[in-house]
Amino acid sequence: MENNLPTSDKNFVESLIPQRFPFVMVNELSEYSENHLISGFNIKEDNIFIQDGIFQASGLIEHQAQSVALHTGYKYYLLGKEAPTGYIGAIKSFDAEALPKTGDSLKTEVSILNEVMGVTLVNCITRLNGTIIANSQMKTVVK
Repeated sequence: MENNLPTSDKNFVESLIPQRFPFVMVNELSEYSENHLISGFNIKEDNIFIQDGIFQASGLIEHQAQSVALHTGYKYYLLGKEAPTGYIGAIKSFDAEALPKTGDSLKTEVSILNEVMGVTLVNCITRLNGTIIANSQMKTVVK
């Protein structure tokens, strides 16, 4: 399997996650390693989490969770397997310093802290123009 990163190939990125339009909150895979990933997301006007031109905190959480799903999906892609479906098991903490707007581009760094029996504990940091706007620690669970 080729490692063609970074990529913003819409079809490829979407093939790595279980979500489909209009619920896709990642559109770029910039970096990947076994315990790390950087994703990107360009916020468009028709996004379901936009309210009065502002991307809501619930959208930031979903973007971070889909970034974790992107990590899992790419790992399975490299193994030549189909990615499993997963979900947020728990959000230990979430803090949003600012909410982005339509047209903004997010970069999220996922750090895998622990992975045991389909449960993954992660730290997520989301930046806008290099400034941290949100961070979380969550558990995701693979079906």
